[in-house]
Amino acid sequence: MIGTYLNVAAIVAGGIYALAGGKSPSAANQSWFKLVLGVLTGFFGLRLAWSSLNGSPGQILKELGVVVLAMMVGKVLGRLLRLQKKSNQIGQLARERIAGAGAGQPNQFLNGFTVCSALFCAAPLGLLGAVLDGLTGDWAPLAVKAAMEGLAAMSFVAIFGRGVLFSAVPVLVFQGTVSLACARFLLPGLAAHHLVEAINVTVGLLIFCVALLILEFRKVEVTDYLPSLALAPLLTWWWLR
Repeated sequence: MIGTYLNVAAIVAGGIYALAGGKSPSAANQSWFKLVLGVLTGFFGLRLAWSSLNGSPGQILKELGVVVLAMMVGKVLGRLLRLQKKSNQIGQLARERIAGAGAGQPNQFLNGFTVCSALFCAAPLGLLGAVLDGLTGDWAPLAVKAAMEGLAAMSFVAIFGRGVLFSAVPVLVFQGTVSLACARFLLPGLAAHHLVEAINVTVGLLIFCVALLILEFRKVEVTDYLPSLALAPLLTWWWLR
């Protein structure tokens, strides 16, 4: 859970800094940070995917083919479940709350808590990073998420006040639960059947898709692909084992 602890600490630290009178980075600096974090996210994703492919070139192609198939089917399931649309609705609700926010507004604390909790927990990188942290102990993607949300907390505090700091609690509960569940319940069975790599490749490719979103290179509906995390090991076990 190192990645989750970093994420929580960054949100709290960013919020406290802003409450103490610290200023958010300038627009130019924010753009630079966004570029660096986007590049790092893409690097971590591709590194994870590549390092999880093993065997001969033919075996690697088979493993990659299974993951691509899992992602294709996963996207169909995601659309049927309306995962991306639900995520977009959360974002739209957050924008409406932000647009209507202001000093002295009623429920300012509650709005800050709910808006930031929804945004920080609904981010695809949170689920992907928590799964990876639980299965492999790799917390690098969550460290990137921590940096982004620490900066975001600085800006949100100026709008909503100290309620933003308490959004760290749902992040801790959600991501921590995912990481612990993966480590304690999923990892033993997946490792016994050599299926961890299939999930890692899928997570790596999806993290790379998140990088494309951060860098605004391409609009990828990452949330719709999340069912592929369950499909990848199932298809690998059925096809390759």
